[in-house]
Amino acid sequence: MGTTLHNLKGPRGARRNRKRIGRGPGSGTGEQSGKGVKGQKARTGHHGARLGFEGGQMPMQRRLPKRGFKNIFAAETFAVNLRDLEERFEAGTVTINELHGVGLIPRRCRWVKVLGSGELSKKFVVKANAFSVSAKDKIEKKGGRAEVVQD
Repeated sequence: MGTTLHNLKGPRGARRNRKRIGRGPGSGTGEQSGKGVKGQKARTGHHGARLGFEGGQMPMQRRLPKRGFKNIFAAETFAVNLRDLEERFEAGTVTINELHGVGLIPRRCRWVKVLGSGELSKKFVVKANAFSVSAKDKIEKKGGRAEVVQD
């Protein structure tokens, strides 16, 4: 009878018996049950200290000096250059949603400023939160409009 699904067996040595700890010196894991000698990790229960605990030594996050301030309410501004608009869009209206769509700004972006780096050869109506003076001039020079929108 050949090998079929109901009589498959792993190769010799593939299945090992589980380690039976604390079963006397002959087992190889008697006495301290493979946990070494004393100490925190030899005790029962959930051993190991909390994250960042250094055995009573002053932990790293308390030893290092604290500097600066991160304003969690700050509106992060993302810059978009005119060259990016020239490369990715045909002439017409460009909105913040369209900038999201082509991957120029991330989805979480709340404030977009258009900067004047690069040249335009197309007529755009750009709707953004802010414009640099040079960007506004270049857009208007090509017959387009720079429209400021609020959140």
